Amino acid sequence: MQRNRRKTRIGRVISDKMDNSVVVEIEWRQNHRLYSKSVKKFTKLHADDSKNLSSVGDLVNIMETRPLSKTKRWRVTEVISSTNLGGTEILDSLNETVAIDNLEEEASDSQETTTPENIEEDPSEQ
Repeated sequence: MQRNRRKTRIGRVISDKMDNSVVVEIEWRQNHRLYSKSVKKFTKLHADDSKNLSSVGDLVNIMETRPLSKTKRWRVTEVISSTNLGGTEILDSLNETVAIDNLEEEASDSQETTTPENIEEDPSEQ
C-alpha cells in the first residue's frame, strides 16, 4: 500500500503506560437519525510510538500501517501539540495545593485561639 493512500487520523493520547505504544482517542460526530442532533462518538486506537515521544494529553497524528501486534494497526507520525502535565500530574498538583490551603487554614485558626486577647484568666488564680 502506498503511503499517500493510507488513512490518517488526529487524536489525543489518553494512555502511555505501555512501552513503545500509546492509546489514542479519536473524536468524531454523527447525526442522530431520529433527532438529527450531532452526537460525539469516540474511538480508541492502539498506536506504535517506538521513540516514546508522546505523553498523556498530547495531540498526535497517526497513520494506518501493517499489523504490528494483536491490537496495533496504527503508527504515530508526529506530535502536533504537546502538554507538559499529564492527567495524573495535574491531580497530584491539585491535591498538593488543597493540602497546603488546609494547613494554612488550620495554622490561622490555631493562632486566633491562642492570642492573649482570647485567653481567659481563671477566677481562682486571682
